[in-house]
Amino acid sequence: MPPFSLMRAGVSVVAKSFSVFSCTNTLTRCPSVLPTAYVCSVKRLTSEAGDPPKRPPNGYMRYFLQQKPIITRQNPHLKLVDITRKIAEQWKTMSPEQKQPFQEAFLQEWEQFKVDFKNYQAQLTPAQLQQQDQEKKKKTARRKVLQSRKELRSMGKPKRPRNSFNIFMSEHYEEATGATSQAKLKSLLQDWRNLLSHQKQVYIQLAEDDKIRYKNEMNSWEDHLVEIGRVDLIKDRNGHIWKKQAAEKEVMKAKTSVETSRTTEGTVKKP
Repeated sequence: MPPFSLMRAGVSVVAKSFSVFSCTNTLTRCPSVLPTAYVCSVKRLTSEAGDPPKRPPNGYMRYFLQQKPIITRQNPHLKLVDITRKIAEQWKTMSPEQKQPFQEAFLQEWEQFKVDFKNYQAQLTPAQLQQQDQEKKKKTARRKVLQSRKELRSMGKPKRPRNSFNIFMSEHYEEATGATSQAKLKSLLQDWRNLLSHQKQVYIQLAEDDKIRYKNEMNSWEDHLVEIGRVDLIKDRNGHIWKKQAAEKEVMKAKTSVETSRTTEGTVKKP
């Protein structure tokens, strides 16, 4: 298991991006309509020479940054994921009037950000603008990949098959020597290399069985996607959208259904 969850890493990055003044508010529940003085103020991050201006935190992130140290102080036993969930639930139950101070603070800084960003763009050379555009496209592509993976997981895509070493590692990880994940992995790799051929064969066979499991589950999953009209999610071995094959599969399935229906009707009509 990795030492930190993805959610913790994401919140850590955001927390590092915005320095927060200490808040005088000690409320842990959803506040009533808060005056501007009670909104956790965020320092404006002025960009250094050559650096683009930083986007201001939105209304929810301001509320999160305000409530996180309060809830952490009053509930030291809570994990970061539980604190995040608690704050998110509070935000959802707040009325528009309660959210207004946080949203207004964001909008004020957003207007200044647009001015700063326009000035920053004006001083860039054509080569720098081109590089910036390329980086933006890479980020967009990466975001689409992550969104696609999330959608596939939510639709029950089968887990990929494990290789023989992965199976061996999962079985012996807890007992491996080493204080860190990296040390444990190094120890397990050495143990794997020291195994005899007949010992490795056990895990090789398990890996082959897992490949069969994955193939069968993928076939069932793809049939399900065809049934619900999501052939756009079916890909071939090269990762390309499998539109033609999926369409043919859908047509064959429809023909089989029709033929079965006709056969059933003919059987019923016979005296």
